[in-house]
Amino acid sequence: MAERYPHYIEFRNVYKTFDRPVLVDVNFHVRAGETVAIIGRSGVGKSVSLGHIMGFLKADQGRIIVAHTDITDAPESELRRIRRKVTMVFQSGALFDSLTVAENIAFSLELREDYSHENREEIVRGLLRMVDLEEHYDDFPADLSTGYKRAVAIARALAAQPECILYDEPTTMVDPIMSDHLGRLMLKLKQQLKLTSVVVTHDLDLMRLVADRVVFLHDGRVIYFGPVSEMVHADHPHIREFLAMDRVQIV
Repeated sequence: MAERYPHYIEFRNVYKTFDRPVLVDVNFHVRAGETVAIIGRSGVGKSVSLGHIMGFLKADQGRIIVAHTDITDAPESELRRIRRKVTMVFQSGALFDSLTVAENIAFSLELREDYSHENREEIVRGLLRMVDLEEHYDDFPADLSTGYKRAVAIARALAAQPECILYDEPTTMVDPIMSDHLGRLMLKLKQQLKLTSVVVTHDLDLMRLVADRVVFLHDGRVIYFGPVSEMVHADHPHIREFLAMDRVQIV
C-alpha cells in the first residue's frame, strides 16, 4: 500500500462546501515522520482539513490518503482501524471531567491490544513525565489550566501509541510560558518518537519551531506549500500581510 500511496497523508484535489466553499482544489502531502503546519486566518478551512484526515468529514470531490491508505470512501470499520494509527489533540482537550488525569490517560491504554493492567501505573506515570505533569496524576481536569489540559490530552494521545498526531490550535488561549512549554513538548515528541504530525495553528512561532513544511490556506485554497524557511520569500499579498502582522505583534 505504501508503494501506491508513498505519502503518509495526502490531499488530492479536495473540495468541500458547506454554505460556501471551504476547501477548493486543495493539494498537499505529509511524509512519514514529518511535521506539517496548516496556517491561515480563521475560517479558511484549517480545522476542516483535520476533520477530513480523521474521517469525520467526507470530501465533495478529490481523494484523501491517510496512513498510506485511500480513506475517501472508506466504511466506518476501516476508519476505526485508521484512527488507531492517527489520533487528534482537540483544542478543548476533550478530557473526561469525571476521571482523574491518570484515569483519562489509562482510558486510551484500554484500547490497545498489547495493554496489561499490571504495568498501568508505570505507563501512565511515564507518559506524565514525558509531558512534565507527573505531579498532577490524581488531579481532575477542572483543577488544570487550559494549557495543562492540552498537555494531558497529548499524553492520552500518546498512550494509544499512534503513528501520527493531529494538533488543533494547541497554543490558542494559553499564556506565553505555557505556549512555549507546549511547543517544546511537541518538538521533543517529534525528535524522540519520530511521529508524523499535522499542526493547525495561527501561531507562527510554533510553526517555525516544530514544522518542516507549511500549508498556507486562503479562501479555501492553498496559496503556499513548501518549507517553512522559504515562506518569507512568497510573493502572495495575503502571505506578506500575514507575516507583516506577525512582525507588528512581536514589536
